[in-house]
Amino acid sequence: MMRSLFLRCLRPLAAPVLAAVMAAAFVLAGLMAAAPAARADAAGDALALFASKSYDDIEKGIADLAASGHPQAIDILSALGDRRLHVAGDAIVFEDAAGTWHDALTGAALDGEPAGAKAVRANNRIRRAVDAALGQLTLMSADAGKRYDAALSVFKSRDQASLPLVRSALETEQDGKVKRALQQALAALTLYGDADETAKLEAIDVIADMGNQDALATLVGVPEPTPAMAEAISSAQDAIESSLAIWSGVQSVYYGISLGSVLLLAAIGLAITFGVMGVINMAHGEMVMIGAYTTFMVQEVIRNSAPFLFDYSLAIALPLAFLVAGAVGVAIERGIIRFLYGRPLETLLATFGLSLVLQQAVRTIFGPTNREVGNPSWMSGAFDLGGLTLTYNRMWIIVFAFVVLAILMVVLRRTAFGLQMRAVTQNRRMAGSMGIRTNWVDSLTFGLGSGVAGIAGVALSQIDNVSPNLGQGYIIDSFMVVVFGGVGNLWGTLVGALTLGITNKLLEPVAGAVLGKIIVLVALVLFIQRKPRGLFPQKGRAVER
Repeated sequence: MMRSLFLRCLRPLAAPVLAAVMAAAFVLAGLMAAAPAARADAAGDALALFASKSYDDIEKGIADLAASGHPQAIDILSALGDRRLHVAGDAIVFEDAAGTWHDALTGAALDGEPAGAKAVRANNRIRRAVDAALGQLTLMSADAGKRYDAALSVFKSRDQASLPLVRSALETEQDGKVKRALQQALAALTLYGDADETAKLEAIDVIADMGNQDALATLVGVPEPTPAMAEAISSAQDAIESSLAIWSGVQSVYYGISLGSVLLLAAIGLAITFGVMGVINMAHGEMVMIGAYTTFMVQEVIRNSAPFLFDYSLAIALPLAFLVAGAVGVAIERGIIRFLYGRPLETLLATFGLSLVLQQAVRTIFGPTNREVGNPSWMSGAFDLGGLTLTYNRMWIIVFAFVVLAILMVVLRRTAFGLQMRAVTQNRRMAGSMGIRTNWVDSLTFGLGSGVAGIAGVALSQIDNVSPNLGQGYIIDSFMVVVFGGVGNLWGTLVGALTLGITNKLLEPVAGAVLGKIIVLVALVLFIQRKPRGLFPQKGRAVER
């Protein structure tokens, strides 16, 4: 009875309540429909400012676009920073990384570049505004790498509008590396903001702990520092500069080891041929060039036929480069060098002329321009170790140079061919009387040295331009390494390459690249006058011809 009475009381209210619920639903639906339209209008107004000739308008457009919630705001701003954002009539369009053109407002793909498209104007001020906006947009990204990059952007831009977002991101950040970057960004914002002196002194300490050029640049431009802040900034700058000087020296040594490994690869084959045969081979650099062009050909075939094998292209190119350059070396020895033994100046002239012929042959076949040889994924990129920046391609080349040296050591000391090579080096006539075919040892030795030069070309293709002149840049340095270390001595070649490489890199910041190389050359001439046979001269009787 109570239930029926309750229902009779509610019945008159049902219609008004239902009407109110329906009205609320319509209002909510209208708001939901209006929100995207409002965002679209805001984004459209922001994009319209990019067509202006005023940098003030473009900067305002950047800020408005970042605040509009447009789904492609990051892509559009990235395109603006990279000069890929264009004005085409009344529309703003951009080209993505894949080369496809899009309408910036709608995101729709276009059929190629619109007619009359002109790049949106950008200067350093606009680029800083882009960096700041991108930093704000990506601070809350799910990708830790993007959050880290965003924190670095905020640190460099010091845009005070990012302060609340940085504090909010810092409260929830779990990744240690990103958290440190956010703390540094917060310190930069604090130092350039309206905080009190105590907070700014703490911010100076945080920035000083970074110890890099970005920290030094941030401390230099602090507006209106108090005496206490000025003293703290001066102390921090001195500490950072001392740390940078130490790391710069360590970096120079690393670059020197890297250069030394390159010289070792280029010179190690020359040490074998020069030491055993006494031949001044001016075409040795062209063997390096042949190895580099073999790598180019391997990658071209892989790109056109089996792109999935690209990461293995160097592994495929190494034996091929060794065989191709080694075969060319054997042909040179059999066709030219064997008629000139005992006449070193004539071998110099003959091989110099041969180097010109090989260079012209490569120009005729491949053209005079540089050829693209790509880095596999495992050789791309770099990482930081303290104040050092270590690139993967240089690190792999250092490792590769020592592996090649170790393999040659094993070949020379643990194989029958190596034993015969050493016998011919120490006493050619005695080796011949013992049944060793000295002529074939010469051919195979020349082929081995040329083959090693070929695999040096594979390595050099990752850090240098592949062109007909590639080998010319290393031939003089290779002879310097061989003469300095001791003709025919692999340990001497190693020590000579690393010594010359590190010395060059330590002198470059002080004397410059050209003067540094001159100083090294003069020092080497003076050293050879005192020790004509180099650091590690060959033991035993001289090679007889």
